Amino acid sequence: MNPSTNIDSVLASFEERWSPRILTRVNEYDVRLAKIEGRFVWHSHPDTDELFIVLDGSLDIHLRESGEETTVHLARHDVFVVPRGIEHCPESSGGAAVMLLEPTGTLSTGDYDGAIPAHIDSTTGVEV
Repeated sequence: MNPSTNIDSVLASFEERWSPRILTRVNEYDVRLAKIEGRFVWHSHPDTDELFIVLDGSLDIHLRESGEETTVHLARHDVFVVPRGIEHCPESSGGAAVMLLEPTGTLSTGDYDGAIPAHIDSTTGVEV
């Protein structure tokens, strides 16, 4: 059995933005925590949906599909699923703490193939 883990304790253990921490695993999925601020990169995950849960702060998820761009605004405790293959770009001007659910091994930057800005960790997450 895995020991219990406290979300607030994990969030307090790091300051890096856009650098997810793997809180736990459920079957073949990572439950990740991240602190975010500013703008991420446009990307998609061709093989999986991506679940966002806002724990604190607020988050805008910009979406592009068939040439149309929309924005979903998420406040504290809001939940949103970006469907597989939909290009998206998370952004938080005031900062936020989020929980993500993605298959183990999924890169945070998905299919993005450009230069990764210095403020973004494109790995699958750091083990807690």
